Amino acid sequence: MTARFTRRTTAPHTRLAAVGAIAVAGTLVLTGCGDQTNKSDGSDSSSSSSAPLASKLPADIRKAGVIQVGSDIAYPPVEYMESGKAVGIDPDIADALGKQLGVTFKFQNGKFDNLIVGLQAKRFQVLMSAMNDTKDRQDGVNSDTGKKVGDGVDFVDYFTAGTSILVQKGNPKGIKSLDDLCGKIVALQKGTTSEGIAKTQSKKCTTDGKKAIDLQTFDTDPEALLRLKQGASVADLNDFPVAAYNAKTSSSGKDFEVVGDQIEAGPYGIAVSKENTQLRDALQAALAAIMKNGEYTKILQKWNVTDGAVTEAKINGGS
Repeated sequence: MTARFTRRTTAPHTRLAAVGAIAVAGTLVLTGCGDQTNKSDGSDSSSSSSAPLASKLPADIRKAGVIQVGSDIAYPPVEYMESGKAVGIDPDIADALGKQLGVTFKFQNGKFDNLIVGLQAKRFQVLMSAMNDTKDRQDGVNSDTGKKVGDGVDFVDYFTAGTSILVQKGNPKGIKSLDDLCGKIVALQKGTTSEGIAKTQSKKCTTDGKKAIDLQTFDTDPEALLRLKQGASVADLNDFPVAAYNAKTSSSGKDFEVVGDQIEAGPYGIAVSKENTQLRDALQAALAAIMKNGEYTKILQKWNVTDGAVTEAKINGGS
């Protein structure tokens, strides 16, 4: 995937946030595979003996000292690879939650549209991947067909963001809004909220007597960005902080720019299996704790995304 960060899963919602700078080399080639972050056997500094909320965790997780996190780690500044490690907003928030719970959050890389399947298969215990909390995801409904395809997941909401339109520098095609995308090629990451927004807009185009959007989807956002950079598409729809980050950092700001207003603000959530309510509630308590002690605000300030702050650790606040 919303009126700010938009990243992932087809459901009509985006996100919100003002992203500043964080220059990282190779924005278009950030990819990763395997276990990427916070490798630990559970015996490091996040000792449960000194963690105030450790007792809230399920006993098996508390004993292991690790929470396995599924994430698509190619989405700066939310999560991306740097020197072989996953860094960004989500890893920083996970570290802060880990201090409260006495565990290490171990990030594992995967394709975004396969993450919920991995959670349901128990490959991961939670998902943190700029994932929008939507009613369809909560209910396990395919947003394209309206059919139920799984048990759904619960979310602990920790950020708000919306979708932005990213175009080539100088905006050579004169794109100003979604309506300007009718009949044109748009590249984006599949399985995201952005894809849902693009499909909805494409239907509107045909209803208005215009040509549908020629939508090209890719497994990762860097692939979609490369198509835009090469001029093979006119736009990429993306979470606002991610779009703003790429506009600032790709070729030192020479490749892209953000146009138009943000679209459909909505919450990002930490996804947890419906059956794992104890873990869900422990995460909610930990998030509330870092909001209260100021760590949450410090992290958002570090990444220049304070406009996306939430004021309450809600469960399933998306719609």
